[in-house]
Amino acid sequence: MRHGKKFNHLSRTKSHRKAMLSNMACSLIQHKRINTTLAKAKALRGFVEPLITKSKDDSTHSRRVVFSYLNDKYAVTELFREVAPKVGERAGGYTRIIRTGNRLGDNAEMCMMELVDFNELYVSEGKTPAKKKTRRRRGGSSNATTTETKAEDNKPEAKKAEPKAESSKEETKKAAPKAEAKKEEAPKKEEPKKSDDQKEDKA
Repeated sequence: MRHGKKFNHLSRTKSHRKAMLSNMACSLIQHKRINTTLAKAKALRGFVEPLITKSKDDSTHSRRVVFSYLNDKYAVTELFREVAPKVGERAGGYTRIIRTGNRLGDNAEMCMMELVDFNELYVSEGKTPAKKKTRRRRGGSSNATTTETKAEDNKPEAKKAEPKAESSKEETKKAAPKAEAKKEEAPKKEEPKKSDDQKEDKA
């Protein structure tokens, strides 16, 4: 029969179970990630999440209540100083359970339990697309205007460059007739000499 089994006893007495969950909660708060069995992780989730909610109110009474569950002043300090500010905006669901397969030997279901806001991979993947979208939306019109202004600024430069190119072409054209004129002038100078020689021969 299932009478009196509203929660998982984890094959332990009440005092043993409470001590185990307290130690696991301290490890999770200090290391932000632990590996354990799936049944223990589910039991720990119901034990530690109310304490994280309690840590949002940083008062002497809240610290004493949390300390009565954890019995570790270093874990309490870490919870109120490091964890609480990061989860302040989150209404619940502070932990994540990721299954990692079955354990060799007893074939128990294993998992990794971690604090949601302290996983850099998930946090970066979740936040960067939102930032990109907001930047695109906010800066979409401004980027378009800047590109248009840049294009307009580049147009006069292109126009200025075109006359320079045309002037250089005209200079080359002018230089070419001058060279041809010089070539034509050279034989003209020789012609009078030939005429003088012919005159001398006639004389």
